[in-house]
Amino acid sequence: MKNPMVGGAEMFADKNIVENAVNSADHTTLVAAVKAAGLVDTLMGEGPFTVFAPTNDAFAMLQAGTVETLLKPENKAALQKVLTCHVVAANAMSDAIGKMIADDDGKHAVPTVGGCTLQAYMDGDNIVLEDERGRKATVTIADVKQSNGVIHVIDTVLLPKM
Repeated sequence: MKNPMVGGAEMFADKNIVENAVNSADHTTLVAAVKAAGLVDTLMGEGPFTVFAPTNDAFAMLQAGTVETLLKPENKAALQKVLTCHVVAANAMSDAIGKMIADDDGKHAVPTVGGCTLQAYMDGDNIVLEDERGRKATVTIADVKQSNGVIHVIDTVLLPKM
């Protein structure tokens, strides 16, 4: 099955997460953040990774100045923490996530590479992720297959407890 388009660009299942993300017009902030955090090599690695990828609009909803502050070199560790709270060390397609949610009576804990635990649940047909602060992100485009995992596009930036 062909991948959905993301940010006006075709996503290729034989390319890795970074190779695909750089082509999405909706993910320029995320790509800049991944570069600033020094995570390019990691996300080009073998994986498998599931990345919940916030759009530019999601980053724009953060408090004014947050993105600019996080992109400063002295805040690299904080930026890495925020970004790795969007990454799971697994290849989790939406049907598998949905099954885990159902098996766990409607809410499934999702431990991330960054040490955050997200809570996944269903809202109608949509998967919703809730971070440790109670912020909720809806998966708007699911199951974008990559050579080293899968991307699910989300509409809100998830944040770790600071």
